[in-house]
Amino acid sequence: MFNAFARTAGRLAIAPLFVVNGIAAVKEPGPRPQMAGPTLDVMREYIPLIPKDDELAVRINGGIQAAAGVTLGLGLLPKTSAALLAGSLIPTTVAGHAFWKEEDEGQRANQKTQFYKNAAIIGGLLAVVGSKK
Repeated sequence: MFNAFARTAGRLAIAPLFVVNGIAAVKEPGPRPQMAGPTLDVMREYIPLIPKDDELAVRINGGIQAAAGVTLGLGLLPKTSAALLAGSLIPTTVAGHAFWKEEDEGQRANQKTQFYKNAAIIGGLLAVVGSKK
């Protein structure tokens, strides 16, 4: 019984992050397309289906995150939802928190924290993917 409670609480704790930020990316991509551009260029070499329009790619990624966040939170196809979220968060993390490119020590430290936070979230999502239920 506690395991079911923990799974539900975990899903409900992580889902809003993706729903809120995904909707924000769909509605107003802001600087995300410029930040994502170099990463998207590399990804397109391996995944030619990624739109050439960086803003459209960011909006699609946001839509995937919002939709998968909702389904994860509701417990609908949680493993599939978590896999989609992890898959979308990896390039987002590389593009958005490239601490190794920062020259300013303060910015480097901040981006490193955000990078590792996202890595922890990816780890939690992969734990959902690998869970027995």
